[in-house]
Amino acid sequence: MSDWGPVFVAVVLFVVLTPGLLFKIPGRNRLVEFGSFQTGAAPIVVHSILYFALISIFLLAVGVHVYIG
Repeated sequence: MSDWGPVFVAVVLFVVLTPGLLFKIPGRNRLVEFGSFQTGAAPIVVHSILYFALISIFLLAVGVHVYIG
């Protein structure tokens, strides 16, 4: 049996934290903009830091495991 937990967590976080897809921090006019489909250097850096922090928490601290098969 293989552990698919890290794969699922990484894919879901990548999709959710894509800058401009669902939300963007920092926005052009506000701190948070929703559904703008635009990005820049600052939002990419912020979302990368958030991705690293959340994936570290879910995989190392919480230890998400999904066994299929």
